[in-house]
Amino acid sequence: MTSFTTAVTGLIKGKVQGVCFRNEAQKKARNFNLTGWARNTDDGDMEVLVVGNKLAVEFMKVWLAKGPSAAIVEKVEFVNCEDPGLEDFEVRD
Repeated sequence: MTSFTTAVTGLIKGKVQGVCFRNEAQKKARNFNLTGWARNTDDGDMEVLVVGNKLAVEFMKVWLAKGPSAAIVEKVEFVNCEDPGLEDFEVRD
C-alpha cells in the first residue's frame, strides 16, 4: 500500500437496506476509482470496505454518511484496515 492509499472498513446503520444503497455505493466508488465491497448485514445494517486514494476515500465516507435519497443513515463507524488487494468494488450478498 502506498502512502497515498488508505483502506477502511465501515458500518452504516439506519434505513440502509431496500433502498439501493449497495448498488449506489458501487457506482460512487467506481466513479472515485476505489475498490472494495458493500454488503448487507443480518441485523439491517450495511458493511463496506473502501480502498484507494486517501482523498477519494474521504469523499466516499462523506457520501456513505448520507447515502442515496431513500436511505436514512443514523450512524456510521469507520476503522482503518489493511488493503486486501481487490481489483473492483463489489456488491456482496
